[in-house]
Amino acid sequence: MKRGLVLFVICFTFFSLNAQALDWAYKFVAWEGGVYEVTEELVDASDIGEKIGEVKRMADDRTGSYYGDASNYYEKGTKYYAIKGMDSGNAIAVEEQEGIWLKAKYLNETPFHWMDILPYILLGITAIVLFIALSLRYASKKEPRLH
Repeated sequence: MKRGLVLFVICFTFFSLNAQALDWAYKFVAWEGGVYEVTEELVDASDIGEKIGEVKRMADDRTGSYYGDASNYYEKGTKYYAIKGMDSGNAIAVEEQEGIWLKAKYLNETPFHWMDILPYILLGITAIVLFIALSLRYASKKEPRLH
């Protein structure tokens, strides 16, 4: 009985230690294959350009993985804007609240995730299926010649 209790306590302790969330070093958004660190620098309303994207998914707090237009802090739907007179490859504006934008500076490329290439895989499969279907249709319409 004591062995079972000790084993249970050890297993419970082991499994409960693994259920931890990451503590992110900074707020970021991912856009167009780049990671942008959101700073505390305000962007004036007159410098806000066109909307260029928005957060579509949250980064995983346990594994740290993310793909596409994601964030570790901002909710889905948070909008990204170009900053007038500035290359969006260097910095973008993130809408913190209604009428308040913060500058986000480019840090590095987003890590590779297989979901980034999923549209190309689906396009390739569609092209192959279409090619096979058209080839079979063409072959069935071709009648052999008899002499």
